[in-house]
Amino acid sequence: MAALALARALNLGLRKALEANPKVVIMGEDVGKLGGVFRVTDGLQKDFGEDRVMDTPLAESGIVGTAIGMALRGWRPVCEIQFDGFVFPAYDQIVNQLAKLHYRSGGRLRVPLVIRIPFGGGIGAVEHHSESPEALFAHIPGLKVVACSNAADAYTMIQQAVACDDPVIFFEPKRRYWERGDVDLDIPLEDAFPLHAARVVREGRDATLLAYGPSVRLALDAAAAAAEDGRELEVIDIRSLSPLDWETVHHSVRRTGRCVVIHEAPVFVGYGAELAARVTEQCFYSLEAPVLRVGGFSIPYPPSRLEEHYLPDVERVLDAVDRVFAY
Repeated sequence: MAALALARALNLGLRKALEANPKVVIMGEDVGKLGGVFRVTDGLQKDFGEDRVMDTPLAESGIVGTAIGMALRGWRPVCEIQFDGFVFPAYDQIVNQLAKLHYRSGGRLRVPLVIRIPFGGGIGAVEHHSESPEALFAHIPGLKVVACSNAADAYTMIQQAVACDDPVIFFEPKRRYWERGDVDLDIPLEDAFPLHAARVVREGRDATLLAYGPSVRLALDAAAAAAEDGRELEVIDIRSLSPLDWETVHHSVRRTGRCVVIHEAPVFVGYGAELAARVTEQCFYSLEAPVLRVGGFSIPYPPSRLEEHYLPDVERVLDAVDRVFAY
């Protein structure tokens, strides 16, 4: 075991992927000499060369479009989008090309491509640097969408995503890049926790908290605070937004009877809406209260000096927990 920051775990996971398959290439703005704006690719160009870790022009549509062509020719590109808000120039390539090629070709074409996107707020960044666009991609058939929340998952999930034959949108919680956790660097990929499975990260009997990415730590903090009041909250890290591991979610909610969904994106038409609807539909006779959602407000992401008022915090989560118990 090694105690690593999440960003460092991603770096070592990418290194393993480059070592395992000579067809893996990394491309993006400043991923080479600089090592990425968050240093996730630090040292990889030095060790694997400019042909496999490539600095690109500042042109996200061109990065993804080029990567799609390379994937169709047998390469396994890993694109870095520097910040979440920068992905929208590439949205047309992702939605209209990348997501559809396998289906459009009757299964004859595979597009093994990973698009890494740091997402969410909490680092005091300027406009366009703190978005949470995950629902936009999870809504698109043909894409797999995952979000890591800790260093151990970051290390294995990025390798699993690179090994996947389908396009994967890989969300990284930028406010958690520097949080450390124990990572088993020797674990064989085939023995790692499955990429598309949700994980119960804290067991409880009284209510279920559903979260992913940066909100998992918040859910755990809220569960610890609730335990002081005698409430045992179960926390599930969704991990894979599409496909979603419904079995783990249903098993928990049917047992606890109460559910709160937490994410940073605006609640209105957010990913939590799908979770709440499906839980209500499939666990209706087990529910003791409506499913509640805690998330961002339906406004553009605010200036950094106001983001602490926008982002969900422990108090807002506990308020929702109080309301599902009071129903």
